[in-house]
Amino acid sequence: MKPLVKGLAIAAVHVGLVASLGAKLLYDRANLPRAWVRAAPYDPNLPIRGRNVSLQLVVEPRGIRESKPGPGWQPPPSVILRVEAGRLLAEANPQERGYVPSDLHVEFIQRRNEKLAVLDKPVAFFIPEHVPDPSGGPAGEELWVEATIPKKSPPRPIRLGMKKSDGPIVPLELR
Repeated sequence: MKPLVKGLAIAAVHVGLVASLGAKLLYDRANLPRAWVRAAPYDPNLPIRGRNVSLQLVVEPRGIRESKPGPGWQPPPSVILRVEAGRLLAEANPQERGYVPSDLHVEFIQRRNEKLAVLDKPVAFFIPEHVPDPSGGPAGEELWVEATIPKKSPPRPIRLGMKKSDGPIVPLELR
């Protein structure tokens, strides 16, 4: 086999791999549940992160209690995500097998005098370079993320939106 044919064969395999990943993500977006989820901006303090906004997704915990440090402290249980009435719920995994770092967990944080239950794994959303960072929005507005909710992995963000107090979520034009 000539080197050109070998190179073309390897290039075809690479294109097939990338195309299959893209097809899987498009299939998931069309068939998995999706929801608008309130986001808490999170700065992981990485010197090289490009134009990604890191976001912690706020969930409604069901059957999950905050564990306080001290004697009798328990690691947080792994959770299963599901969408109910347009809200993202996190329920304790009934098939808990001990603390597994790769599982999804809920942690409780304090933001602007409000206690929030957030997923422990932040999601990243790419922003074009000409668009200002929406994570530091004006007071009285909340950042929301429309996300696809897979069964076992963290949610996959689709688009961002802003919500004023009791108003509707307005998707941001980021193109």
